[in-house]
Amino acid sequence: MPNSLPEKESCEKTTASCEHLVSSCEAYWRKMNSGGRCGVPIPAVSECFWALVGSFAGIGIVTYLAFIQEIPVLVASLGASACLIYGAPAAPFAQPRNAIAGHILSAIIGVTVYQVAGCYWYTAALSVGIAVAAMVGTRTVHPPAGATALIAVVTRQDWLFPLMPVGVGIGILVVVGLLVNNLAAKRQYPNYWW
Repeated sequence: MPNSLPEKESCEKTTASCEHLVSSCEAYWRKMNSGGRCGVPIPAVSECFWALVGSFAGIGIVTYLAFIQEIPVLVASLGASACLIYGAPAAPFAQPRNAIAGHILSAIIGVTVYQVAGCYWYTAALSVGIAVAAMVGTRTVHPPAGATALIAVVTRQDWLFPLMPVGVGIGILVVVGLLVNNLAAKRQYPNYWW
């Protein structure tokens, strides 16, 4: 019996030091089986229409400019941004603060990692990891921007990349978002600027 008290204290100390881990395998697997259903209502046809118009206009302009700069792979991360800005304009991740700061911050991180450490699988992964952590820390999470950090490394970008085409590209998408989303009676973009 005397040994159980020190064991209990030891377990409590271990649990306290690992409080960020799930307590058991059962709890771990239970978290993956929510059993719930999607609670998002079916959108009106007008919402689909405005998402189409905004995405076509914004990505059309960005793609044209990307082809001129010969970096069409960048369109992939901005295509995902278009999905948020025009498909879910009220979402926090779609707001200008998140979209602009997230992409530019991630582009700077990606270029820095490439310039310092080169283009390898681990530098590509590191650039995304640092970019995600930086976006979380600065409250500028924009999921597509993680791809921008990756693109900066795998396409071996220089210091102009965060400004042109990333800054210009996301700037165009936000401006088109302002113009198109606010044409719709039931939409407002942005919900906040900064």
